[in-house]
Amino acid sequence: MAWRSFDAGQVEALAQGTSFLVEPGERDCPACGERAVRAYLTTPEAARRPTLVSYVWCSACRRFVGTRAAHPAGLVFSDPLALLSTAERRELERSLTGFLAHLDRLWDDGVLPQSFAAA
Repeated sequence: MAWRSFDAGQVEALAQGTSFLVEPGERDCPACGERAVRAYLTTPEAARRPTLVSYVWCSACRRFVGTRAAHPAGLVFSDPLALLSTAERRELERSLTGFLAHLDRLWDDGVLPQSFAAA
C-alpha cells in the first residue's frame, strides 16, 4: 500500500485532543480508526531559527502529515536519530517512505515514542 497524505479534515482531527508532547503514545487514526497513529519530532540542524519538525503517520493505513513550527522555548526531548552522522541522516531522509518505515521499525522495537520535558 502506498503512502498518502491525511486530508484537511483528518489533519484537523489529529490536532484535537491531547498533544503528543503530553501523551506521546499511539492514538486513533481519523482515516481508518485503528489505534496506529504515531509521531516523531526533530529539530533540523541547519534551521536559521529554532524550529520543530513533526512527522505524524498511521502505521495501519499509511497516511501521514509533516509540519514545521517554532520550537517552544525550553522544550527538550529524546531523539534516537541524533546519534546518526549528518550523512547517515541525509541518506535516511532521502526517501520519505523509507524514513517513515524506519520510524515505524523504531516504534515496533520500543525505541519510540520519544520523551518530552521542559528545561
